[in-house]
Amino acid sequence: MPYRNAGSVGTRESSLSRELRRFDLAKMWVDADAAPREVKEVVFRAAKRLSMQTILVANGPLSIPANATTVSVVQVGQGANVADQYIASHATPGDLVVTADIPLAAILVEKGLRVIDPRGDVYDVNNIRSRLATRDFFESVRAAGVRVSGSPPYSNQDKKSFADSLDRALAQVASTPSATQARSGSSPDSGG
Repeated sequence: MPYRNAGSVGTRESSLSRELRRFDLAKMWVDADAAPREVKEVVFRAAKRLSMQTILVANGPLSIPANATTVSVVQVGQGANVADQYIASHATPGDLVVTADIPLAAILVEKGLRVIDPRGDVYDVNNIRSRLATRDFFESVRAAGVRVSGSPPYSNQDKKSFADSLDRALAQVASTPSATQARSGSSPDSGG
């Protein structure tokens, strides 16, 4: 169990405690309207394990497990992209976002957030422009009346890929002092 410095001379906060404190600062956001149930279950477990503040944003009501004490739901108004706009305006650098919405991912990556999709794909500065261009191309093809097949059904392999990507992203949040400290005005050795 991590301990915190109680102020006695010669004691130091453990590195695990400093890493866990970063989860007090960084948040996990979920674009929850279209997120598969399996993704939400993985997110709930991670939020509980790390005591990480997690916000599910959706147009409609959602239920969360009673033991998910660090998880909250924000129900936004009806309309296209209302949940996306909420996440884009409230998430801050250092946060982690789960979304399948590529235009939202592009906005968030530009702001310096970590973004993964429900199938485990990581969006970053190296791939978001090509992903957005591909998405826009297929959108124009559909608008022209051409039938394009959608994504295959969500599979156990997708769930595993998502869980693995989420674990890697959360490890990066824990090991990166970056924006979480800037938000709080602290450094790893300042004790606050």
